[in-house]
Amino acid sequence: MSNSGGRGLQAGALGMLDTVVMAVAGSAPAYSLAATTAVLVAAVGPAGPAALLYCAIPMLGIALAFSRLGRLDANAGAGYSWVGRTLHPFLGFLSGWALVVSATLFMVAGSLPAGSLTLALFDPGLADDTAPATLVGAGWFLLMLGVVLGGARLTARAQLLMSGVELAILALFAVLALGRFGHVPTFDWSCFGLGHFDGVSGFASGALVAAFSYWGWDVTSNLSEETRNSRRTAGPAGLIGLGVVFVLFEVFTVLANTLLTPEQIAAHGADVPAALGEVIWPGWGGKLLTVAVMLSTVATLETTLIQVTRSLFAMGRDRTMPAALGLVHRRWNTPWVAITVVGAVALALFVASTALGTVGEILADAIRAIGLQISVYYGLAGVAVVVAYRRTLLSSPGAFLLNGLWPLLGAVFMFWVFAESLAELSGAAVAIGLGGLAAGLVPMLRYWRRGSEYYRPAKLDASRTVETDYVPAAGPALPPGGYEGLPTDF
Repeated sequence: MSNSGGRGLQAGALGMLDTVVMAVAGSAPAYSLAATTAVLVAAVGPAGPAALLYCAIPMLGIALAFSRLGRLDANAGAGYSWVGRTLHPFLGFLSGWALVVSATLFMVAGSLPAGSLTLALFDPGLADDTAPATLVGAGWFLLMLGVVLGGARLTARAQLLMSGVELAILALFAVLALGRFGHVPTFDWSCFGLGHFDGVSGFASGALVAAFSYWGWDVTSNLSEETRNSRRTAGPAGLIGLGVVFVLFEVFTVLANTLLTPEQIAAHGADVPAALGEVIWPGWGGKLLTVAVMLSTVATLETTLIQVTRSLFAMGRDRTMPAALGLVHRRWNTPWVAITVVGAVALALFVASTALGTVGEILADAIRAIGLQISVYYGLAGVAVVVAYRRTLLSSPGAFLLNGLWPLLGAVFMFWVFAESLAELSGAAVAIGLGGLAAGLVPMLRYWRRGSEYYRPAKLDASRTVETDYVPAAGPALPPGGYEGLPTDF
């Protein structure tokens, strides 16, 4: 069935450019660099570029899995639908639930930096003041909530503006930095090798940081029902977006290792991009890269909102969560109930985490536990594609590699990261991470007993090209005039 077949979202609202930009924004290159560079250097020293390189290889396998599964089933729930139709509906629900929990926690984590970075542009002293940073961060979150509520077309245009400026700034500094290497003889190609890792445990420490720097590119799959020719667009857009952020991560990690000392990186922490900017362009550099990080933070709040609300929309539509979550606004064609619920929960958690010290400490552990949930739904997708394409894997060497071996290795890597996370995280973080997943058992069992048709799925089989054709009898009705809309690609 085509994307416009009465599912409720606005079909054809996004084009290839829109979805590529969404994928890049989902991984939030500038924000990720600010959040992880100091941690990565502390974990593996000069081997940061190598950790990013070797983690990109299995992550590409997961991106291939999303791309291939998206060809068979264009569904706003993405892994929630794919895993449920290949492995088991229980695993599919937990896959979707893992994304919901991790995305909600991430929105809480991203709102305060958005406020702090905005204040830092005007008065660096205010950036460390929790009250105004909370207020401004909440303002950014509410603004992005309104944009997402306004529809896929408005969301894409806002993203093109924010991410376009961010990427232009990053590209400018990458070019400017090339002139610095003639005066800084510390670059060594060995930073891409394995020699700087302190054994397997050292590599694991870097992998835990690097692997989740990439998280977010898969937002393109959650937007598949709103993308033109999505079976051929959403997956490749995710692959392109992953490639773009990989290059940016590598360039700026090399620049940080080359132009800053380990002591400087450790001292600046999340302000590493600003410190790097001052070295590359004294006077203006720090401010401009702070703008890039701020825009990246706000942009990734938007894409995270899309992921969690589209996932909840798919669950509500399938009656595996309250049916109200599957309601669509008749004018904007967006899941307004899911957006409202997620906004209220995330905003409450955000305010509580900054107002109460004990809650803030709990949420800090929760944010560190996000990796557990991401590992689950990425790893399950990697296994799901092998099952979906199992009858065609031996049809050609390319099919075996791209539909089987590479995604399977990516899945193994993600489950390995899951196991390593259990060993690395604090007891509270593990409890929150696993507890968040376990909480999904309650709605899963409740709606399974109610007889949701999701738990009697048509199996995905690439040899028969089974496509999603289930629409609940009482699902959202088409608005007058259907869902035809103008593309947003310029």
